[in-house]
Amino acid sequence: MRLNAVLASAVWSSAVLVGQVRADAVADAAESATTSSIEKPTFTPSEVKAPFFEQFTDDWESRWSPSHAKKADDKATEEEWAYVGTWAVEEPHVLKGIEGDKGLVVKNPAAHHAISAKFDKALNNKGKTLVVQYEVKLQNGLECGGAYMKLLKDNKALHAEEFSNASPYVIMFGPDKCGSTNKVHFIFKHKNPKTGEYEEKHLKSPPIPRNTKLTALYTLIVKPDQTFEIRVDGESVKTGSLLEDFSPSVNPEKEIDDPKDKKPADWVDEARIADPEATKPEDWDEEAPFEIVDEEATKPEDWLEDEPAFVPDPEAEKPEDWDDEEDGDWVPPTVPNPKCDEVSGCGKWTPPLKKNPAFKGKWTAPFIDNPAYKGVWKPRKIANPDYFEDKTPSNFEPIGAIGFEIWTMQNDILFDNIYVGHSIEDAEKLQKETFDVKYAVEKAEDEATRPKPSEKPKSPMDLKFADDPIHYIREKFDLFLAIAKTDPIEAIRFVPEIAGGIGVIAVTIFSILVGAIFSGGSAAAPQAKAAATKAKETAQDAKAKTAEAVSTGTEKSETEVNKRTTRSSAAASE
Repeated sequence: MRLNAVLASAVWSSAVLVGQVRADAVADAAESATTSSIEKPTFTPSEVKAPFFEQFTDDWESRWSPSHAKKADDKATEEEWAYVGTWAVEEPHVLKGIEGDKGLVVKNPAAHHAISAKFDKALNNKGKTLVVQYEVKLQNGLECGGAYMKLLKDNKALHAEEFSNASPYVIMFGPDKCGSTNKVHFIFKHKNPKTGEYEEKHLKSPPIPRNTKLTALYTLIVKPDQTFEIRVDGESVKTGSLLEDFSPSVNPEKEIDDPKDKKPADWVDEARIADPEATKPEDWDEEAPFEIVDEEATKPEDWLEDEPAFVPDPEAEKPEDWDDEEDGDWVPPTVPNPKCDEVSGCGKWTPPLKKNPAFKGKWTAPFIDNPAYKGVWKPRKIANPDYFEDKTPSNFEPIGAIGFEIWTMQNDILFDNIYVGHSIEDAEKLQKETFDVKYAVEKAEDEATRPKPSEKPKSPMDLKFADDPIHYIREKFDLFLAIAKTDPIEAIRFVPEIAGGIGVIAVTIFSILVGAIFSGGSAAAPQAKAAATKAKETAQDAKAKTAEAVSTGTEKSETEVNKRTTRSSAAASE
């Protein structure tokens, strides 16, 4: 029953806040109806040419094939690693920038997705500049998942229906966010000319992606001089060298530690040692306590030694249902002795402790420089037998396809305007034709739907919970305290949501304490029972007053919403 009472109080308090939020939401809806629509251009296919260029026109299915293969992981179940996620090509439903402009959309949350498209002809980047550019629109945001692409290695085994995480790729590029990971990947696979094995090279200190519902543009440029540049929304955010800014490095060290070299048994690598000649002073007392009684302290003149620190509560009354035979002798609860509030203390006085000036603690010998120290031992260096030097890692292996192989908790991630080629100028031209146009429209529409600076709340009473919950609660709480200092009843009437929350917290804590006392079966249980009854009556009285105030506040909110709606309707009819 106690739990039910607590839950009921919590639900009641939640209803207060929900009522306020609902009124705010209705007002917002009425105001947004007056927002003028943004004029949007109509999609026109670009005339840009490239080894691979995709705008997801109506014939997209002739180029793209979804994969339903299984992920290469023997430890996982088939259901966990199957590419069950579906794809669609459609217009965005959030902040659409261009009418009729469609993109490739991830349709399922919490699912593995894989889709790829083959190139008409393998792309060879030897001695050329490689430009990779595409748009990403996170319509539902991105809390945990990838939105990167893979440029797949051209080989005979490249089958779209078998595309998976095991398919060999040349470059992986794009945003990824989950947990501590929040970066724009740039990974390329490099072939060791000596062993023939491939190794992933990861960009050090990658840039942070744009987590916004506006379209974002990601561009990767790799030049034949081994430099690279990453742009986000056309802005350069990272530059560097393939030879210097990746881990592990493309080329191994010329020299390595000799694995056969061992540290000599008599090698001394301790720089400092305890002084072997030092001895503990004769007057060093390790047993001396840290604190001792302050013999110079005197009892304050106003100290009431005959007064107890706690006394029986004079206002406590024996409960009417108290049974001496069943409950035992009734003993009133104790409270702090009011006589002790204005003096130094009550009860038996004892002198305080003070720090012992003779305290020294356990003696240890001081440290000195080690005369036998030889320094930090390191193995000798030898020529690296696996050393090689690749001066042109930008000569990537031929690329035969592009693919998205991702897992994400959010659906409706949209990809569009994919360019893979060799012309920076063409990529910039495409940006001006597509991204720059839609981004301007999306941003204008986004700003039009946000509260204007002049519409910011002028007082705590104008705040809305949905806009900023933390600020709303802080300001309302401060207002409640300011009013309560002079008139608690007025504070409850003007800020009922805070009063209700405080009441629920107090009743909840008290109910838990009473429950703990009852469950312990102590002799004090009947006293707590009586106190709980009294507290319950007080809480119910406060709850009734708060409910009345909330009702009045809600009526005022609904009246204000009706006024706003009426004004909006009148303006529309004019």
